[in-house]
Amino acid sequence: MELKARAKINLSLDVVGRRSDGYHLVRMVMQTVDICDTLILQEKESEGIALTCDAAGVPTDSRNLVWKAAELLMQEFQIRRGVSILLKKRIPSAAGLAGGSADAACTMKGINELFGLGLSEEELCRRAVKLGADIPYCIIGGTALSEGIGEVLTKLPPIPDCYLVLAKPEDSVPTGQVYHDLDRLNGYSHPDVDGQVRAIREGDLDGIVCRMGNVLELVTIPRHPAVAELIHIMKKNGAEGARMSGSGPTVYGIFRREEDARQAYSELEENGLAKDVFLTRPYPAAGGMQEDNG
Repeated sequence: MELKARAKINLSLDVVGRRSDGYHLVRMVMQTVDICDTLILQEKESEGIALTCDAAGVPTDSRNLVWKAAELLMQEFQIRRGVSILLKKRIPSAAGLAGGSADAACTMKGINELFGLGLSEEELCRRAVKLGADIPYCIIGGTALSEGIGEVLTKLPPIPDCYLVLAKPEDSVPTGQVYHDLDRLNGYSHPDVDGQVRAIREGDLDGIVCRMGNVLELVTIPRHPAVAELIHIMKKNGAEGARMSGSGPTVYGIFRREEDARQAYSELEENGLAKDVFLTRPYPAAGGMQEDNG
């Protein structure tokens, strides 16, 4: 069984509180993009999980969310057979693109199908939140409003057709540190998440773009100034808007015109400011066409 685990970006990200257990309460508009890892799952007769990965430095034991996702379902349903999983990485790690969460979500869907567990998306999401706040969203994918700690999801229509350029600098950003630094701020302005949701429902790309916002930029940019430089390059090359995704450091730009997106992609490829650069589109695209040239 071969499955695609797609990355996400945050069209908006707001932090609105913190629970007594330390989890942050968020309101985010999430969007799947057509950049993906590939997972190949195969049932094996002997018990246990055998995980391999084609990327150096990625753990292939119980530290990996793929392993944890498989183990969660296999233990609950007392599956006595085993599974071998090959993970082919393309989504950069520690980049604000939910690569690990997407891999885990894909694994849960794969185990569900491979062993005939019959779980619905909703039932998978209830289990997934135990492993990570982004995993329930990655199970449903597309465009969605994410609330609570990430487990309260509202599906939204696809955003209008557009082009996306994503650029991740060399740095990696520890998510926990970013939220810790945000907690130390006295106050900050919040993006208009409700307005952006309305714009998505109305198919208004201008309304979506003008409400893009990410409060985590307040703490990530001072530590990683390349984020601000990438935003500037995106806008200089015709991006309607550009923001950081998640806790960073990946920056994405939204472009109406393919030629502008290609120009931004080329400049970022040449100047070396970003380690990874992608030219892609939202998934699923409103027009049904997908492109992934990164």
